Amino acid sequence: MMTKDRLYLFDTTLRDGAQTSGVDFSVNEKIVIADLLERLGVDYVEGGYPGANPADTEFFAEKRTTNAIFTAFGMTKRAGRSASNDPGLQQILASQSDACCFVAKAWDYHVDVALGCTNEENLEAIEDTVKAATAAGKEAMIDCEHFFDGYKANPEYALACARTAYQAGARWVVLCDTNGGTLPDEIHAIVTQVQEVVPGSHLGIHTHDDTGHAVANSLAAVDAGVRQVQGTLNGLGERCGNANLITLIPTLKLKPQFADKLEIGVSAAQLKDITAVSHAFDEILNRSPNRHAPYVGETAFATKAGIHASAILKDPRTYEHVMPESVGNQRRVLVSDQAGKSNLLGELSRVGITVDKSDPRLDALLARVKEREAEGYAYEAADASFELLARRALGEVPDFFQVDSFKVMVERRFNAIGDLITVSEAVVKVAVDGETRMSVAEGNGPVNALDMALRKDLGKYQAAIEGLELIDYKVRILNGGTDAVTRVLIESHDARTQRRWFTIGVSSNIVDASFQALVDSITFALLKAGSS
Repeated sequence: MMTKDRLYLFDTTLRDGAQTSGVDFSVNEKIVIADLLERLGVDYVEGGYPGANPADTEFFAEKRTTNAIFTAFGMTKRAGRSASNDPGLQQILASQSDACCFVAKAWDYHVDVALGCTNEENLEAIEDTVKAATAAGKEAMIDCEHFFDGYKANPEYALACARTAYQAGARWVVLCDTNGGTLPDEIHAIVTQVQEVVPGSHLGIHTHDDTGHAVANSLAAVDAGVRQVQGTLNGLGERCGNANLITLIPTLKLKPQFADKLEIGVSAAQLKDITAVSHAFDEILNRSPNRHAPYVGETAFATKAGIHASAILKDPRTYEHVMPESVGNQRRVLVSDQAGKSNLLGELSRVGITVDKSDPRLDALLARVKEREAEGYAYEAADASFELLARRALGEVPDFFQVDSFKVMVERRFNAIGDLITVSEAVVKVAVDGETRMSVAEGNGPVNALDMALRKDLGKYQAAIEGLELIDYKVRILNGGTDAVTRVLIESHDARTQRRWFTIGVSSNIVDASFQALVDSITFALLKAGSS
């Protein structure tokens, strides 16, 4: 039996993906996304650039991954000073990362124009930086920026940059198509040439999608011999985006041309989770998933009625290149619950619910999930709300409290010193063990006021929610107009257990949608605290 080469997956969503127009990750969002990446099974998580901004510096104050290699990004040392006397480099080396990926110019034109130093000084910076990183106990990588353009302009110098990094001890020398203008045949040819100075087992590929070829270019490089692929979730990235790992991973895992000779760290079970991961990431970004995305899009395995649908009824393989279940998606042509039930069982297992596939309650739960999704609920990013929905259907959620009513008042007025202020006040009536309790609270906006009032007095359950805090709040308008349906996603955190969870609410009234998500959040906290 032929031994397969190991191909490593490097995710740069939190670093290069953060360059996307309109995207600005908070530290909390970075933590949640890192968890998603661990769930998917990538080998490297590049979390950002310590020292470049407060969020990245805080993120690297502690290790944020369990299985993946936690990677910091930075620049090679500046010309004219030693590695030990470069504060930026030293901050990266001092971060709680396992590995460091340093960007280095590989195009002599950029060395002259952007860095303003000699070609030799640039090579010295590469060598000294790699040696400093390995001496600090870090796995060292060099991103050869503009490598393909540099190779086409001056192949000897581009190769010298790659060779210098490798000979200095870099684990990976990553060839970057930074401007995204190189085509697959060029990528294949140049990667083949590079292997004369750096073996493929130490080469990586980093592509951008400016010609729509980022995935194709990555695959061409893999075919030519590189053994690390860099990309982002859903192809996030500046300009037109980076290579999409959500497309690359199933291709590498399922297509014989790659799967027969290469092994990746994503298991078959993790691959079945890739659609949910992709959609959950979009929810964190507060944007709608691409319905037409390869493998994971809602229409990726959808067929309209006609001869195609007729053929699929006879044998799905007639119009499907892979089994939709293998990537956690489903066929959308047959009026059948089998694929839906299979996905449901997988989701139940993931959130820790074991149920027999023949349990008659599953049919009712599946119908309820589909009904709720038709109303606008999206459970891929709201695991806590999904778990509550499922456990309620299975009779596993105690009736902790009942909300009798709530009222919110928003008043805009001048205060005593003449400043125009907005004050929100909420009143919530809840019943605990048959006893009605009314709480009033003021807050910074109606949702904050509701949150404060709801958590003010839950009687015997109060101690169980002492560490609970709302840390993120997102609103999505699902259709246009002032009467639009609104989806609210809330992230909660328990300071005592460090557990995080997401809950969801949907309504034509934004306050009502928010309150649904708040009630789910508190109910989930009580459930996990073992309250009864």
